[in-house]
Amino acid sequence: MKKNILVTGSKGQLGNELKKFVASTAECNWYFTDVDELNITDEAAVERFFSEYQIDICVNCAAYTAVDKAEDESEVALLINAGAVNILADATVRRNALLIHISTDYVFNGEHFKPYEETDPICPVSAYGKSKAEGEAILAKHKARHILIRTSWLYSAFGNNFVKTMIRLGKERKELKVVVDQIGTPTWAFDLAGAIVYFIENSQSVTKSSIYHYSNEGVISWYDFALAIMEEEAIPCNVFPIESKDYPVKTKRPFYSVLNKSKIRQQMGTQIPYWRDSLKKCLAELHVNG
Repeated sequence: MKKNILVTGSKGQLGNELKKFVASTAECNWYFTDVDELNITDEAAVERFFSEYQIDICVNCAAYTAVDKAEDESEVALLINAGAVNILADATVRRNALLIHISTDYVFNGEHFKPYEETDPICPVSAYGKSKAEGEAILAKHKARHILIRTSWLYSAFGNNFVKTMIRLGKERKELKVVVDQIGTPTWAFDLAGAIVYFIENSQSVTKSSIYHYSNEGVISWYDFALAIMEEEAIPCNVFPIESKDYPVKTKRPFYSVLNKSKIRQQMGTQIPYWRDSLKKCLAELHVNG
Protein backbone atom coordinates (compact mmCIF):
# COMPACT_ATOMS: atom_id res chain seq x y z
CA MET A 1 0.00 0.00 0.00
CA LYS A 2 1.29 3.43 -0.92
CA LYS A 3 2.18 5.91 1.81
CA ASN A 4 0.34 9.20 1.72
CA ILE A 5 2.79 12.03 2.36
CA LEU A 6 1.72 15.58 3.25
CA VAL A 7 4.33 18.30 2.78
CA THR A 8 3.53 21.71 4.28
CA GLY A 9 5.32 24.88 3.22
CA SER A 10 5.92 23.31 -0.18
CA LYS A 11 6.69 26.60 -1.93
CA GLY A 12 9.75 27.16 0.24
CA GLN A 13 13.29 25.96 -0.37
CA LEU A 14 12.96 22.56 1.30
CA GLY A 15 9.49 21.85 -0.05
CA ASN A 16 10.65 22.54 -3.59
CA GLU A 17 13.65 20.24 -3.16
CA LEU A 18 11.41 17.43 -1.89
CA LYS A 19 9.46 17.60 -5.14
CA LYS A 20 12.56 16.29 -6.93
CA PHE A 21 12.17 12.96 -5.11
CA VAL A 22 8.61 12.22 -6.26
CA ALA A 23 9.70 10.18 -9.28
CA SER A 24 12.09 8.04 -7.22
CA THR A 25 9.49 7.25 -4.54
CA ALA A 26 6.83 5.47 -6.57
CA GLU A 27 5.48 3.83 -3.42
CA CYS A 28 4.34 7.24 -2.10
CA ASN A 29 1.46 9.59 -2.89
CA TRP A 30 2.73 13.13 -2.33
CA TYR A 31 0.48 16.05 -1.35
CA PHE A 32 2.38 19.34 -1.57
CA THR A 33 0.61 22.21 0.14
CA ASP A 34 1.29 25.78 1.14
CA VAL A 35 -0.89 28.27 2.96
CA ASP A 36 -3.21 28.68 -0.05
CA GLU A 37 -3.99 24.94 -0.09
CA LEU A 38 -3.84 24.26 3.65
CA ASN A 39 -3.69 26.71 6.54
CA ILE A 40 -1.88 24.71 9.22
CA THR A 41 -2.97 27.15 11.93
CA ASP A 42 -6.59 26.09 11.25
CA GLU A 43 -7.22 22.94 13.29
CA ALA A 44 -10.44 22.01 11.47
CA ALA A 45 -8.83 22.42 8.05
CA VAL A 46 -5.87 20.24 9.06
CA GLU A 47 -8.16 17.53 10.41
CA ARG A 48 -10.23 17.54 7.22
CA PHE A 49 -7.11 17.22 5.08
CA PHE A 50 -5.67 14.36 7.13
CA SER A 51 -8.99 12.50 7.00
CA GLU A 52 -9.70 13.09 3.31
CA TYR A 53 -6.24 12.03 2.11
CA GLN A 54 -5.54 9.44 4.83
CA ILE A 55 -2.15 10.96 5.64
CA ASP A 56 0.52 8.54 6.88
CA ILE A 57 3.46 10.96 7.12
CA CYS A 58 3.49 14.73 7.49
CA VAL A 59 6.68 16.64 6.64
CA ASN A 60 6.36 20.09 8.16
CA CYS A 61 8.51 22.44 6.10
CA ALA A 62 6.32 25.43 6.93
CA ALA A 63 7.91 28.02 9.20
CA TYR A 64 8.10 31.71 9.99
CA THR A 65 11.75 32.37 9.14
CA ALA A 66 12.02 36.18 8.95
CA VAL A 67 14.53 36.37 11.80
CA ASP A 68 14.64 40.15 12.27
CA LYS A 69 10.95 40.68 11.54
CA ALA A 70 10.07 38.12 14.22
CA GLU A 71 11.22 40.56 16.90
CA ASP A 72 8.20 42.73 16.00
CA GLU A 73 5.89 39.85 15.05
CA SER A 74 6.65 37.37 17.81
CA GLU A 75 3.00 36.32 18.12
CA VAL A 76 2.80 35.45 14.42
CA ALA A 77 6.09 33.55 14.66
CA LEU A 78 4.75 31.59 17.65
CA LEU A 79 1.49 30.84 15.85
CA ILE A 80 3.28 29.27 12.88
CA ASN A 81 6.39 27.82 14.55
CA ALA A 82 4.67 26.47 17.65
CA GLY A 83 0.86 26.64 17.48
CA ALA A 84 0.68 24.97 14.09
CA VAL A 85 3.09 22.27 15.27
CA ASN A 86 0.65 21.37 18.01
CA ILE A 87 -2.22 21.16 15.51
CA LEU A 88 -0.20 18.93 13.15
CA ALA A 89 0.92 16.75 16.06
CA ASP A 90 -2.69 16.28 17.19
CA ALA A 91 -3.68 15.27 13.65
CA THR A 92 -0.87 12.72 13.39
CA VAL A 93 -1.83 11.16 16.74
CA ARG A 94 -5.41 10.63 15.57
CA ARG A 95 -4.14 8.73 12.52
CA ASN A 96 -1.07 7.16 14.15
CA ALA A 97 0.93 9.00 11.48
CA LEU A 98 4.56 10.15 11.59
CA LEU A 99 5.42 13.84 11.86
CA ILE A 100 8.78 14.97 10.48
CA HIS A 101 9.41 18.48 11.76
CA ILE A 102 12.24 20.84 10.79
CA SER A 103 13.90 23.03 13.41
CA THR A 104 16.97 25.25 13.52
CA ASP A 105 20.38 25.98 15.03
CA TYR A 106 18.81 29.18 16.39
CA VAL A 107 17.45 27.21 19.35
CA PHE A 108 21.02 27.38 20.71
CA ASN A 109 22.65 30.52 22.09
CA GLY A 110 25.84 30.02 20.09
CA GLU A 111 28.13 30.15 23.11
CA HIS A 112 29.25 26.53 22.87
CA PHE A 113 32.86 25.52 22.26
CA LYS A 114 32.19 22.35 20.26
CA PRO A 115 29.58 21.14 17.75
CA TYR A 116 26.14 20.97 19.33
CA GLU A 117 24.75 17.51 20.01
CA GLU A 118 21.06 16.65 20.00
CA THR A 119 21.06 16.32 23.79
CA ASP A 120 22.63 19.71 24.51
CA PRO A 121 20.33 22.14 26.33
CA ILE A 122 18.70 24.74 24.13
CA CYS A 123 18.77 28.44 24.97
CA PRO A 124 17.49 30.68 22.15
CA VAL A 125 18.43 34.36 22.15
CA SER A 126 15.94 35.69 19.56
CA ALA A 127 12.18 35.75 19.08
CA TYR A 128 12.57 33.48 16.06
CA GLY A 129 14.71 31.02 18.02
CA LYS A 130 12.28 31.08 20.94
CA SER A 131 9.32 30.35 18.65
CA LYS A 132 11.15 27.35 17.14
CA ALA A 133 12.18 26.19 20.61
CA GLU A 134 8.54 26.36 21.71
CA GLY A 135 7.63 24.14 18.76
CA GLU A 136 10.25 21.65 19.91
CA ALA A 137 8.90 21.78 23.48
CA ILE A 138 5.39 21.04 22.24
CA LEU A 139 6.62 17.97 20.37
CA ALA A 140 8.66 16.79 23.35
CA LYS A 141 5.53 16.76 25.53
CA HIS A 142 3.27 15.39 22.81
CA LYS A 143 2.29 11.78 22.15
CA ALA A 144 2.87 12.22 18.44
CA ARG A 145 5.37 9.87 16.82
CA HIS A 146 7.88 12.28 15.35
CA ILE A 147 11.32 12.94 13.92
CA LEU A 148 12.72 16.39 14.66
CA ILE A 149 15.59 17.56 12.43
CA ARG A 150 17.59 20.67 13.28
CA THR A 151 19.45 22.29 10.40
CA SER A 152 21.40 25.47 9.67
CA TRP A 153 22.17 28.09 6.99
CA LEU A 154 19.74 26.63 4.46
CA TYR A 155 20.08 27.60 0.80
CA SER A 156 18.96 26.32 -2.61
CA ALA A 157 18.16 27.41 -6.14
CA PHE A 158 14.67 28.33 -4.91
CA GLY A 159 13.45 31.39 -3.04
CA ASN A 160 15.61 33.97 -1.28
CA ASN A 161 18.76 32.92 0.53
CA PHE A 162 22.35 33.94 1.27
CA VAL A 163 23.84 32.34 -1.84
CA LYS A 164 21.50 34.10 -4.27
CA THR A 165 21.84 37.38 -2.37
CA MET A 166 25.64 37.26 -2.52
CA ILE A 167 25.58 36.54 -6.26
CA ARG A 168 23.25 39.49 -6.87
CA LEU A 169 25.19 41.91 -4.65
CA GLY A 170 28.53 40.68 -5.98
CA LYS A 171 27.47 41.59 -9.50
CA GLU A 172 26.15 44.99 -8.40
CA ARG A 173 29.04 46.13 -6.18
CA LYS A 174 32.82 46.22 -6.24
CA GLU A 175 33.13 45.16 -2.61
CA LEU A 176 31.15 43.56 0.19
CA LYS A 177 31.64 43.33 3.95
CA VAL A 178 30.55 40.07 5.57
CA VAL A 179 30.73 38.97 9.21
CA VAL A 180 33.61 36.66 10.07
CA ASP A 181 32.79 35.89 13.72
CA GLN A 182 29.60 33.88 13.18
CA ILE A 183 30.57 30.26 12.67
CA GLY A 184 28.42 27.40 11.36
CA THR A 185 27.77 25.20 8.36
CA PRO A 186 25.71 25.81 5.21
CA THR A 187 23.09 23.25 4.20
CA TRP A 188 21.98 22.65 0.62
CA ALA A 189 18.24 22.03 0.92
CA PHE A 190 18.48 19.18 -1.60
CA ASP A 191 20.80 17.24 0.72
CA LEU A 192 18.44 17.79 3.65
CA ALA A 193 15.51 16.66 1.51
CA GLY A 194 17.40 13.44 0.82
CA ALA A 195 17.75 12.81 4.56
CA ILE A 196 14.02 13.39 5.00
CA VAL A 197 13.25 10.90 2.23
CA TYR A 198 15.43 8.36 4.05
CA PHE A 199 13.15 8.64 7.11
CA ILE A 200 10.06 8.44 4.90
CA GLU A 201 11.32 5.25 3.28
CA ASN A 202 12.17 3.78 6.69
CA SER A 203 9.15 5.14 8.55
CA GLN A 204 7.93 1.71 9.64
CA SER A 205 11.04 1.32 11.80
CA VAL A 206 10.44 4.64 13.57
CA THR A 207 8.89 3.34 16.77
CA LYS A 208 9.98 6.16 19.06
CA SER A 209 10.47 9.88 18.61
CA SER A 210 13.96 11.26 18.10
CA ILE A 211 15.99 14.40 17.36
CA TYR A 212 18.65 14.58 14.66
CA HIS A 213 21.06 17.25 13.47
CA TYR A 214 21.67 17.70 9.75
CA SER A 215 23.79 20.18 7.84
CA ASN A 216 26.52 19.72 5.29
CA GLU A 217 30.01 18.86 6.57
CA GLY A 218 32.63 21.47 7.37
CA VAL A 219 32.94 24.56 9.55
CA ILE A 220 33.08 28.11 8.13
CA SER A 221 32.08 31.72 8.75
CA TRP A 222 29.64 33.74 6.69
CA TYR A 223 32.69 35.55 5.31
CA ASP A 224 34.20 32.24 4.14
CA PHE A 225 30.88 31.30 2.55
CA ALA A 226 30.60 34.61 0.68
CA LEU A 227 34.21 34.34 -0.51
CA ALA A 228 33.62 30.82 -1.83
CA ILE A 229 30.50 31.94 -3.73
CA MET A 230 32.46 34.73 -5.45
CA GLU A 231 35.29 32.33 -6.30
CA GLU A 232 32.99 29.64 -7.70
CA GLU A 233 31.06 32.18 -9.76
CA ALA A 234 34.20 34.08 -10.82
CA ILE A 235 32.62 37.34 -9.68
CA PRO A 236 35.27 40.11 -9.36
CA CYS A 237 33.90 41.49 -6.10
CA ASN A 238 36.22 42.00 -3.12
CA VAL A 239 34.87 40.49 0.09
CA PHE A 240 36.15 41.90 3.37
CA PRO A 241 35.69 40.38 6.84
CA ILE A 242 34.02 42.41 9.58
CA GLU A 243 32.88 41.68 13.14
CA SER A 244 29.22 41.35 14.07
CA LYS A 245 29.42 44.54 16.13
CA ASP A 246 30.23 46.43 12.94
CA TYR A 247 27.18 45.06 11.13
CA PRO A 248 24.24 45.95 13.38
CA VAL A 249 21.02 43.97 12.98
CA LYS A 250 17.89 43.82 15.09
CA THR A 251 18.35 40.18 16.09
CA LYS A 252 21.30 38.59 17.84
CA ARG A 253 22.67 35.64 15.88
CA PRO A 254 24.42 32.60 17.38
CA PHE A 255 28.19 33.10 17.17
CA TYR A 256 28.86 29.36 16.98
CA SER A 257 26.16 26.99 15.81
CA VAL A 258 27.97 24.04 14.26
CA LEU A 259 25.81 20.92 14.55
CA ASN A 260 27.20 17.49 15.47
CA LYS A 261 25.89 15.03 12.87
CA SER A 262 27.31 11.76 14.22
CA LYS A 263 23.87 10.42 15.10
CA ILE A 264 22.29 10.86 11.68
CA ARG A 265 25.42 9.64 9.88
CA GLN A 266 25.27 6.43 11.90
CA GLN A 267 21.50 6.10 11.37
CA MET A 268 21.70 6.56 7.60
CA GLY A 269 24.97 4.68 7.19
CA THR A 270 26.33 7.23 4.74
CA GLN A 271 28.62 10.22 4.60
CA ILE A 272 27.15 13.72 4.46
CA PRO A 273 28.36 15.89 1.57
CA TYR A 274 31.00 18.56 2.20
CA TRP A 275 29.57 22.07 2.06
CA ARG A 276 31.66 23.29 -0.88
CA ASP A 277 30.85 20.26 -3.00
CA SER A 278 27.14 20.89 -2.46
CA LEU A 279 27.55 24.59 -3.16
CA LYS A 280 29.05 23.76 -6.57
CA LYS A 281 26.09 21.52 -7.40
CA CYS A 282 23.58 24.18 -6.37
CA LEU A 283 25.37 26.84 -8.44
CA ALA A 284 25.37 24.51 -11.44
CA GLU A 285 21.61 24.10 -11.02
CA LEU A 286 21.18 27.88 -10.85
CA HIS A 287 22.99 28.23 -14.17
CA VAL A 288 20.87 25.53 -15.82
CA ASN A 289 17.63 27.13 -14.62
CA GLY A 290 18.78 30.65 -15.39
